[in-house]
Amino acid sequence: QERPVESGGGLVQSGDSLTLSCGVSRNISEAKAVGWFREVSRKPRDFVATIVRDGRTSYAGAVKGRFTISRDNAKNTVNLLLTNLKPDDSGVYICVVDDVWGQGTQVTVSS
Repeated sequence: QERPVESGGGLVQSGDSLTLSCGVSRNISEAKAVGWFREVSRKPRDFVATIVRDGRTSYAGAVKGRFTISRDNAKNTVNLLLTNLKPDDSGVYICVVDDVWGQGTQVTVSS
């Protein structure tokens, strides 16, 4: 299966916002679940957020209230809005669409 492609990462300061995008070539509304994970160095990937087919979302406790996951069916993307960013939010953000992983986009938050 074709890998999802992430974009939108960058270097920002504490308190800033970013929008990450996860794009696929197929109909994103048909995906059972799309999730975002964060990878730091060689540690296990941390769950960040997920959205399932019926639109329900869930978040890791550390990001709840600051991050918002949403699906854009017209563009076949799932976006992750990151607000009030903290240095601990830094890492490679990786999208997974029905068990197919992307390569990630780097987010670096300076203090």
